[in-house]
Amino acid sequence: MEKQEIHSNRWDHFPMRSLKKENLGNQVFEQVKEMIVRGEIPAGKRMIESEIAESMGISRTPVREAVHKLEAEGFLKPLPKGGYVVRGLEISDIEETFEIRSILESFASYLAATRHNDEEILPLEEKIEEFQKYLDRHDLKELTRINTEFHELLYALSRSPRLVKMILNLRDEIYFLRKIILNSIDMAQLSNKNHIEIIKAIKKREAKKVERLVREHVLRGKKFVINEIRKGNVSIDHCYF
Repeated sequence: MEKQEIHSNRWDHFPMRSLKKENLGNQVFEQVKEMIVRGEIPAGKRMIESEIAESMGISRTPVREAVHKLEAEGFLKPLPKGGYVVRGLEISDIEETFEIRSILESFASYLAATRHNDEEILPLEEKIEEFQKYLDRHDLKELTRINTEFHELLYALSRSPRLVKMILNLRDEIYFLRKIILNSIDMAQLSNKNHIEIIKAIKKREAKKVERLVREHVLRGKKFVINEIRKGNVSIDHCYF
């Protein structure tokens, strides 16, 4: 379902961080991208270069550079009569991204099971313990961070920088979706249980089993998110690619 364009273009209520003088275009890109990914700028919000530039206290040139880069990476879409709006996230986007992740992340985990050194497992086990500590206190706001750190440590063991980069690019795009999963106590508990099973299989270097466990782990998250959206428990009005 296409998101309706939001015609209120005031940027006063979108707080912008101060910028350094160097590489302004890239700084604007990173800041606006982060705000879109985190749901701080809504889908359908029109991107007015002059207003963004005024809110940041800079010229329009770096803003224009950032806007073109945001369009190239799929965060913005052009309007028929000119200008851009923030692109909304569709259910088909969610399904496709989870499926791509399941392939990339399961392969990275397969490689990790065959290439890791034994002493590299300890940081992963520490992340599992940290996750459980916050979960026991029902302090869910830290779980997404810890979960992300666990997976980054795991995929780094693949010894495949290009593969890891591809995975992390996708993970940036579904920040909000990870929060949906981990805001459920039951799903958070299941997630950590899955992590324990994955680490046990990695220790035994059971690469095929690790690959299967990770694929099931990712696709289970997809099923949960889609069900929550279709039941109306979660809105995707603040989800973006």
